[in-house]
Amino acid sequence: MVAADLPIGDRIRHYRGGRRQDAVAGLVGISPDYLSQIERGLKVPSLPILYALAQELGVPAAALLSEQAPVEEEAVDTAEAAVGRALLGYGPTRSSVPVRAAELRERVEAAWTSWQTDGDRFTQAAATLPTLVSDIEEAVRAARAGTDEVERRAVLRAASDLYCLLRSYLRRTGRSDLATIAADRAMRAAEDADDPLRIAAAQWNLGHALLAANQPAEAKELALRAAEQVAAARMPEVERAAMGGALQLVAVVGETRRRRWWDARERLREKAAPAARQIPDGTNIAWTVFGPTNVALHALSIDMEAGETGEALHTADAIDTSPLPSLEREFTFGLEVAACHSQRRDDAAVLLSLLGLEAVAPEDLARTPLARQLTLTVIRRARAMHARQAEQLAHRIGLV
Repeated sequence: MVAADLPIGDRIRHYRGGRRQDAVAGLVGISPDYLSQIERGLKVPSLPILYALAQELGVPAAALLSEQAPVEEEAVDTAEAAVGRALLGYGPTRSSVPVRAAELRERVEAAWTSWQTDGDRFTQAAATLPTLVSDIEEAVRAARAGTDEVERRAVLRAASDLYCLLRSYLRRTGRSDLATIAADRAMRAAEDADDPLRIAAAQWNLGHALLAANQPAEAKELALRAAEQVAAARMPEVERAAMGGALQLVAVVGETRRRRWWDARERLREKAAPAARQIPDGTNIAWTVFGPTNVALHALSIDMEAGETGEALHTADAIDTSPLPSLEREFTFGLEVAACHSQRRDDAAVLLSLLGLEAVAPEDLARTPLARQLTLTVIRRARAMHARQAEQLAHRIGLV
């Protein structure tokens, strides 16, 4: 059994197993070099060759074809699907007595902490979120119909924080459609609570939803407009600096996605970095992880995206991720370092980075497209010893 997103060349290599490449090529009637190029993704086999390869490898031709599994074919009884059902309002029936805001606040904070720090965060979230979403939804309905204004606002603040978490979870589990719904609910709950900090956090969250939807220009526009609102909002100075800076980073990513490297670097240097200097590392206001280290990580991202791998690795050497309160950001840092090594064709360093990431965040490694792509690249390109280790890693993360 192979993963749905495994390319044709890697499928052929997988089913070839221990058979010599030149032997299979000769039996199919093609040169070993041509088969090598097919397996490395440099050539696409014609249908006759594909059928001949399938017959020689003893598998149906369909087994060599790579197709993304459609979202709608996901089993409806999975833990992840239960999160979506709860968000859409047809999850499990809850008690008729709504949970109080204080308890919801504790549970939402625990869910956020797990999401940002646990190596098995997807498993933990899938087990926790369906019930928590249902309880939040019920509490919001009860609070809006009640007369306790303090309780109503407290429930809405908890709801806004939870929907921000849901946006992140749903995007990373392949449900971008539901992630957008969660981002919108976070925004509406924050506005109903009339909470400036959570309004800013919800706008930051919505900006990331737009980035995930490949709308970098819209994400930048939203973030800059929100940053202006934060500058005029009544909130503690440290919150104003953190949220203003986090929104600037959304704009930085928007510029980077549009390949406007100079503009991204200038905004990072002139807008985000000064705000970060006001925030002690390790601070995690509104779960944005904004601070000096996060700004440095974005500088690395720009260099990596621009293909300036030497400068990116030099930047990476100066970054200490230990103050980060988020394992997710630490994982992203390690993955981008691996991508830089891959661009320099240093496959041993790529493999070492991937194995290190597997040790701290195995579920992220298995779910992240870039990590899967880098693993396949090592298998195709590296020396035999490293390729074998990468193949073992591919088995562990569900590629094959």
